[in-house]
Amino acid sequence: MVADFGRLIDEARAGNRATLGQLLESYQSYLRLLAQIEIGRRLQGKVDASDIVQETFLEAHRQFPSFQGHAEGQLTKWLRTILAGTMANTVRRYAGTQARDLRLERDLAADLNQSTCALERILIDQHSSPSQQAIRGEQSLLVAAAMSRLPEDYQAVLVLRHLEGLSFPQVAERMGRSVDSVEKLWLRGLARLKKEFGEVTT
Repeated sequence: MVADFGRLIDEARAGNRATLGQLLESYQSYLRLLAQIEIGRRLQGKVDASDIVQETFLEAHRQFPSFQGHAEGQLTKWLRTILAGTMANTVRRYAGTQARDLRLERDLAADLNQSTCALERILIDQHSSPSQQAIRGEQSLLVAAAMSRLPEDYQAVLVLRHLEGLSFPQVAERMGRSVDSVEKLWLRGLARLKKEFGEVTT
């Protein structure tokens, strides 16, 4: 996802805040999409995903000296952990509770990991071999970037179908549309996602 990832990590570790900002910014679409899903599940749209991501980035800047990883996947996992903590704090604020809830943080971390796996699978050919699938690596970041370029309806139907795992009748109910129109919207959204994905990977 990020060109010359190792060099950027080294520069960020050396104290270059602009480089760290650039590095984190490349995860914005991915983290925003994950935050949107959790907001929909737990907060019924009471907060904005962009605010959650901004808080996550501020915390990542603060905690970066403790980040020990060197690979892109390690940074992705680390940022998901910070996002889970930020989401847990937000849920606590809206629930009016003060104490830190480690179980909630673990549940959120598991949800975010599951959403990431689902995101990676959207465009994977189900008939490809495990080694071909493994090569896709951090595909979730690229899919999220491509999805951020889609119209809102396309994003919604893909998130509900693939990331929340809803059936077409359930998606239709959530979107206030007929099952037939949702199925057509899903097909168009998937085709557009493939096109956008091709553009973000070239």
